[in-house]
Amino acid sequence: MISPSSFAYVADLLRRETAMLCEPGKEYLVEARLLPLARAAGTPDVDSYVARLSTDIAERARAVDALTINETSWFRDLAPYQAFTDAMLPPLLEARKHVKHLEIWSAACSSGQEAYSLTMLLKEHLPPGWTARIHASDVSTSMLERVKAGRYSQVEMNRGMPAQRLVTWFTRVGNEWEVSPELRAMVTTQHLNLAAPFPPMPVFDIVFLRNVLIYFDMDTKRDILRRVSTRISPDGFLLLGSSETTLDLDDAWTREAAGRVWMHRPRAVARPTLATKPVAAPAATTPAFTALSQTGA
Repeated sequence: MISPSSFAYVADLLRRETAMLCEPGKEYLVEARLLPLARAAGTPDVDSYVARLSTDIAERARAVDALTINETSWFRDLAPYQAFTDAMLPPLLEARKHVKHLEIWSAACSSGQEAYSLTMLLKEHLPPGWTARIHASDVSTSMLERVKAGRYSQVEMNRGMPAQRLVTWFTRVGNEWEVSPELRAMVTTQHLNLAAPFPPMPVFDIVFLRNVLIYFDMDTKRDILRRVSTRISPDGFLLLGSSETTLDLDDAWTREAAGRVWMHRPRAVARPTLATKPVAAPAATTPAFTALSQTGA
Protein backbone atom coordinates (compact mmCIF):
# COMPACT_ATOMS: atom_id res chain seq x y z
CA MET A 1 0.00 0.00 0.00
CA ILE A 2 1.16 3.53 -0.74
CA SER A 3 3.01 5.14 2.17
CA PRO A 4 1.53 8.09 4.12
CA SER A 5 4.22 10.45 2.81
CA SER A 6 3.63 9.42 -0.82
CA PHE A 7 -0.12 9.77 -0.42
CA ALA A 8 0.32 13.24 1.10
CA TYR A 9 2.48 14.25 -1.87
CA VAL A 10 -0.10 13.00 -4.36
CA ALA A 11 -2.96 14.71 -2.50
CA ASP A 12 -1.04 17.99 -2.52
CA LEU A 13 -0.17 17.57 -6.21
CA LEU A 14 -3.79 16.94 -7.14
CA ARG A 15 -4.97 19.95 -5.15
CA ARG A 16 -2.34 22.23 -6.70
CA GLU A 17 -3.01 21.05 -10.24
CA THR A 18 -6.81 20.69 -10.18
CA ALA A 19 -8.06 22.06 -6.80
CA MET A 20 -9.62 18.67 -6.15
CA LEU A 21 -9.62 17.05 -2.73
CA CYS A 22 -8.01 13.67 -2.09
CA GLU A 23 -8.73 12.96 1.55
CA PRO A 24 -7.31 10.25 3.83
CA GLY A 25 -9.08 6.96 3.29
CA LYS A 26 -8.58 7.02 -0.50
CA GLU A 27 -5.11 5.48 -0.42
CA TYR A 28 -6.38 2.30 -2.08
CA LEU A 29 -7.73 4.32 -5.01
CA VAL A 30 -4.50 6.25 -5.52
CA GLU A 31 -2.57 2.97 -5.35
CA ALA A 32 -4.85 1.39 -7.97
CA ARG A 33 -4.60 4.35 -10.35
CA LEU A 34 -0.82 4.79 -10.09
CA LEU A 35 0.31 1.16 -10.04
CA PRO A 36 -0.07 0.64 -13.82
CA LEU A 37 1.90 3.84 -14.44
CA ALA A 38 4.60 2.71 -12.01
CA ARG A 39 4.96 -0.59 -13.86
CA ALA A 40 5.03 1.13 -17.26
CA ALA A 41 7.74 3.51 -16.01
CA GLY A 42 9.86 0.60 -14.77
CA THR A 43 9.70 1.55 -11.08
CA PRO A 44 9.40 -1.26 -8.50
CA ASP A 45 6.40 0.14 -6.60
CA VAL A 46 4.09 3.12 -6.25
CA ASP A 47 6.25 4.85 -3.62
CA SER A 48 9.24 4.79 -5.98
CA TYR A 49 7.03 6.12 -8.76
CA VAL A 50 5.74 8.96 -6.60
CA ALA A 51 9.33 9.91 -5.74
CA ARG A 52 10.00 10.23 -9.47
CA LEU A 53 7.13 12.69 -9.93
CA SER A 54 9.01 15.49 -8.19
CA THR A 55 11.54 15.66 -11.05
CA ASP A 56 9.73 14.17 -14.06
CA ILE A 57 7.26 16.72 -15.45
CA ALA A 58 5.88 14.42 -18.15
CA GLU A 59 5.27 11.58 -15.69
CA ARG A 60 3.68 14.01 -13.25
CA ALA A 61 1.21 15.05 -15.95
CA ARG A 62 0.40 11.39 -16.64
CA ALA A 63 -0.22 10.78 -12.94
CA VAL A 64 -2.59 13.72 -12.61
CA ASP A 65 -4.42 12.56 -15.72
CA ALA A 66 -4.80 9.04 -14.31
CA LEU A 67 -6.21 10.40 -11.06
CA THR A 68 -8.85 12.51 -12.81
CA ILE A 69 -10.73 9.73 -14.59
CA ASN A 70 -14.21 8.92 -13.38
CA GLU A 71 -16.91 6.32 -13.81
CA THR A 72 -19.68 7.24 -16.20
CA SER A 73 -22.44 5.62 -18.22
CA TRP A 74 -25.00 6.27 -20.93
CA PHE A 75 -28.07 8.27 -19.83
CA ARG A 76 -26.72 8.15 -16.27
CA ASP A 77 -29.49 8.29 -13.64
CA LEU A 78 -32.15 8.81 -16.40
CA ALA A 79 -34.05 11.55 -14.52
CA PRO A 80 -31.74 14.39 -15.66
CA TYR A 81 -32.25 13.38 -19.28
CA GLN A 82 -36.01 13.28 -18.75
CA ALA A 83 -35.80 16.82 -17.39
CA PHE A 84 -33.71 17.79 -20.41
CA THR A 85 -36.34 16.69 -22.93
CA ASP A 86 -39.49 17.51 -20.96
CA ALA A 87 -38.65 20.67 -19.01
CA MET A 88 -35.63 22.37 -20.59
CA LEU A 89 -36.03 21.91 -24.33
CA PRO A 90 -39.65 23.15 -24.74
CA PRO A 91 -39.10 26.71 -23.39
CA LEU A 92 -35.74 26.99 -25.13
CA LEU A 93 -37.20 25.90 -28.47
CA GLU A 94 -39.74 28.68 -28.12
CA ALA A 95 -37.19 31.27 -27.00
CA ARG A 96 -34.61 30.36 -29.69
CA LYS A 97 -36.98 29.93 -32.63
CA HIS A 98 -35.43 32.97 -34.34
CA VAL A 99 -31.97 31.34 -34.41
CA LYS A 100 -32.91 27.65 -34.34
CA HIS A 101 -29.70 26.70 -32.56
CA LEU A 102 -28.74 25.55 -29.06
CA GLU A 103 -25.38 25.64 -27.27
CA ILE A 104 -24.91 23.04 -24.51
CA TRP A 105 -21.92 22.51 -22.24
CA SER A 106 -21.07 19.04 -20.93
CA ALA A 107 -18.57 20.09 -18.26
CA ALA A 108 -16.34 17.39 -16.76
CA CYS A 109 -17.42 15.18 -19.64
CA SER A 110 -15.27 12.12 -18.84
CA SER A 111 -15.12 9.74 -21.82
CA GLY A 112 -18.11 11.35 -23.52
CA GLN A 113 -21.14 9.24 -22.65
CA GLU A 114 -23.03 12.27 -21.33
CA ALA A 115 -22.25 14.39 -24.40
CA TYR A 116 -23.26 11.68 -26.85
CA SER A 117 -26.36 10.78 -24.83
CA LEU A 118 -27.44 14.40 -25.28
CA THR A 119 -26.78 14.33 -29.02
CA MET A 120 -29.09 11.32 -29.41
CA LEU A 121 -31.88 13.09 -27.53
CA LEU A 122 -31.39 16.23 -29.59
CA LYS A 123 -31.65 14.23 -32.81
CA GLU A 124 -34.91 12.78 -31.53
CA HIS A 125 -36.45 16.02 -30.22
CA LEU A 126 -35.19 18.99 -32.24
CA PRO A 127 -37.61 20.20 -34.93
CA PRO A 128 -36.49 20.11 -38.57
CA GLY A 129 -34.05 22.86 -39.45
CA TRP A 130 -32.59 23.17 -35.95
CA THR A 131 -28.95 22.65 -35.01
CA ALA A 132 -27.15 22.15 -31.71
CA ARG A 133 -23.59 21.90 -30.45
CA ILE A 134 -22.34 20.03 -27.40
CA HIS A 135 -19.20 21.60 -25.91
CA ALA A 136 -17.46 18.74 -24.05
CA SER A 137 -14.70 19.80 -21.64
CA ASP A 138 -12.52 17.95 -19.17
CA VAL A 139 -9.28 18.30 -17.26
CA SER A 140 -8.12 14.88 -18.52
CA THR A 141 -6.51 14.98 -21.95
CA SER A 142 -6.81 11.20 -22.31
CA MET A 143 -10.55 11.42 -21.78
CA LEU A 144 -10.88 14.16 -24.39
CA GLU A 145 -9.08 11.92 -26.88
CA ARG A 146 -11.66 9.25 -26.18
CA VAL A 147 -14.49 11.72 -26.80
CA LYS A 148 -12.96 12.66 -30.15
CA ALA A 149 -12.53 8.99 -31.12
CA GLY A 150 -16.09 8.14 -30.07
CA ARG A 151 -15.25 4.45 -29.56
CA TYR A 152 -16.44 2.32 -26.66
CA SER A 153 -16.02 -1.26 -25.53
CA GLN A 154 -18.88 -3.73 -25.25
CA VAL A 155 -18.68 -3.45 -21.44
CA GLU A 156 -19.11 0.32 -21.70
CA MET A 157 -22.02 -0.04 -24.12
CA ASN A 158 -23.73 -2.40 -21.70
CA ARG A 159 -23.84 0.42 -19.12
CA GLY A 160 -27.10 2.11 -20.05
CA MET A 161 -27.21 2.06 -23.85
CA PRO A 162 -30.68 1.06 -25.15
CA ALA A 163 -30.55 -1.53 -27.90
CA GLN A 164 -32.47 0.59 -30.42
CA ARG A 165 -30.13 3.54 -30.04
CA LEU A 166 -27.12 1.22 -30.29
CA VAL A 167 -28.37 0.00 -33.65
CA THR A 168 -29.26 3.49 -34.85
CA TRP A 169 -26.19 5.45 -33.85
CA PHE A 170 -23.24 3.04 -33.60
CA THR A 171 -21.19 0.86 -35.93
CA ARG A 172 -19.20 -2.18 -34.82
CA VAL A 173 -15.46 -1.71 -35.40
CA GLY A 174 -13.50 -4.75 -34.28
CA ASN A 175 -14.17 -5.21 -30.57
CA GLU A 176 -15.54 -1.69 -30.13
CA TRP A 177 -18.57 0.39 -31.06
CA GLU A 178 -18.05 3.70 -32.86
CA VAL A 179 -20.40 6.69 -32.63
CA SER A 180 -21.82 7.79 -35.97
CA PRO A 181 -20.10 10.70 -37.75
CA GLU A 182 -23.41 12.58 -37.54
CA LEU A 183 -23.28 12.62 -33.75
CA ARG A 184 -19.54 13.26 -33.54
CA ALA A 185 -20.00 16.33 -35.73
CA MET A 186 -22.23 17.83 -33.01
CA VAL A 187 -19.55 17.56 -30.29
CA THR A 188 -16.52 19.80 -29.81
CA THR A 189 -13.87 19.21 -27.14
CA GLN A 190 -11.77 21.53 -25.00
CA HIS A 191 -9.23 20.96 -22.24
CA LEU A 192 -10.51 22.87 -19.23
CA ASN A 193 -9.71 22.92 -15.52
CA LEU A 194 -12.88 23.99 -13.73
CA ALA A 195 -10.86 25.45 -10.86
CA ALA A 196 -8.92 27.81 -13.18
CA PRO A 197 -10.14 30.84 -15.16
CA PHE A 198 -12.25 29.70 -18.09
CA PRO A 199 -10.89 30.09 -21.63
CA PRO A 200 -13.04 31.84 -24.26
CA MET A 201 -16.29 29.94 -24.65
CA PRO A 202 -19.80 30.57 -26.01
CA VAL A 203 -22.74 31.56 -23.87
CA PHE A 204 -24.63 28.35 -23.20
CA ASP A 205 -28.34 27.58 -23.10
CA ILE A 206 -27.84 24.50 -20.88
CA VAL A 207 -24.90 23.50 -18.70
CA PHE A 208 -24.50 19.95 -17.38
CA LEU A 209 -22.10 20.13 -14.41
CA ARG A 210 -22.93 16.82 -12.78
CA ASN A 211 -21.15 14.87 -10.05
CA VAL A 212 -18.03 17.02 -9.91
CA LEU A 213 -18.58 19.84 -7.37
CA ILE A 214 -18.52 17.22 -4.60
CA TYR A 215 -14.76 16.88 -5.12
CA PHE A 216 -13.97 20.54 -4.34
CA ASP A 217 -13.84 22.58 -1.16
CA MET A 218 -16.51 25.19 -0.46
CA ASP A 219 -14.57 28.21 -1.74
CA THR A 220 -13.76 26.46 -5.01
CA LYS A 221 -17.39 25.40 -5.45
CA ARG A 222 -18.51 29.00 -5.00
CA ASP A 223 -15.94 30.25 -7.48
CA ILE A 224 -16.88 27.65 -10.10
CA LEU A 225 -20.59 28.46 -9.79
CA ARG A 226 -19.86 32.19 -10.05
CA ARG A 227 -17.85 31.71 -13.24
CA VAL A 228 -20.42 29.32 -14.72
CA SER A 229 -23.06 32.00 -14.18
CA THR A 230 -21.14 34.27 -16.57
CA ARG A 231 -21.25 31.63 -19.33
CA ILE A 232 -24.96 30.77 -19.23
CA SER A 233 -27.79 32.66 -20.90
CA PRO A 234 -30.22 34.57 -18.64
CA ASP A 235 -33.00 32.08 -19.44
CA GLY A 236 -30.74 29.03 -19.45
CA PHE A 237 -30.48 25.97 -17.24
CA LEU A 238 -27.77 24.51 -15.01
CA LEU A 239 -28.03 20.86 -13.98
CA LEU A 240 -25.93 19.53 -11.10
CA GLY A 241 -25.57 16.03 -9.67
CA SER A 242 -28.17 14.60 -7.30
CA SER A 243 -26.03 15.34 -4.24
CA GLU A 244 -25.01 18.83 -5.38
CA THR A 245 -26.75 22.18 -4.93
CA THR A 246 -26.25 25.92 -5.22
CA LEU A 247 -27.94 26.48 -1.84
CA ASP A 248 -25.66 28.29 0.64
CA LEU A 249 -23.04 28.59 -2.11
CA ASP A 250 -24.23 31.18 -4.62
CA ASP A 251 -27.41 33.25 -4.38
CA ALA A 252 -27.28 34.07 -8.12
CA TRP A 253 -29.32 30.92 -8.82
CA THR A 254 -32.90 29.84 -8.27
CA ARG A 255 -34.14 26.24 -8.30
CA GLU A 256 -37.08 24.67 -10.12
CA ALA A 257 -38.16 21.07 -9.67
CA ALA A 258 -38.54 18.85 -12.71
CA GLY A 259 -39.51 15.33 -11.73
CA ARG A 260 -36.82 13.99 -9.40
CA VAL A 261 -34.19 16.62 -10.20
CA TRP A 262 -33.58 20.29 -9.51
CA MET A 263 -32.93 22.67 -12.39
CA HIS A 264 -30.85 25.72 -11.44
CA ARG A 265 -31.50 28.98 -13.26
CA PRO A 266 -30.01 32.50 -13.17
CA ARG A 267 -31.93 34.54 -10.64
CA ALA A 268 -31.92 37.87 -12.49
CA VAL A 269 -34.63 37.08 -15.05
CA ALA A 270 -38.30 36.61 -14.16
CA ARG A 271 -39.69 33.60 -16.03
CA PRO A 272 -43.11 32.02 -16.38
CA THR A 273 -43.65 28.74 -14.54
CA LEU A 274 -42.67 25.78 -16.67
CA ALA A 275 -45.28 23.25 -17.64
CA THR A 276 -43.95 20.59 -15.31
CA LYS A 277 -45.50 19.46 -12.09
CA PRO A 278 -43.18 20.40 -9.19
CA VAL A 279 -42.42 17.53 -6.88
CA ALA A 280 -40.21 17.30 -3.85
CA ALA A 281 -36.66 16.47 -4.83
CA PRO A 282 -35.05 13.59 -2.94
CA ALA A 283 -32.88 14.41 0.02
CA ALA A 284 -29.28 14.96 -1.00
CA THR A 285 -26.95 12.16 -0.08
CA THR A 286 -23.28 11.91 -0.85
CA PRO A 287 -22.59 8.96 -3.17
CA ALA A 288 -19.77 6.51 -2.63
CA PHE A 289 -16.45 7.98 -3.71
CA THR A 290 -15.57 6.35 -7.03
CA ALA A 291 -12.87 8.65 -8.41
CA LEU A 292 -10.66 11.65 -7.85
CA SER A 293 -12.08 13.39 -10.82
CA GLN A 294 -13.31 16.44 -12.58
CA THR A 295 -14.74 13.98 -15.06
CA GLY A 296 -18.09 13.71 -13.38
CA ALA A 297 -20.64 13.12 -16.09
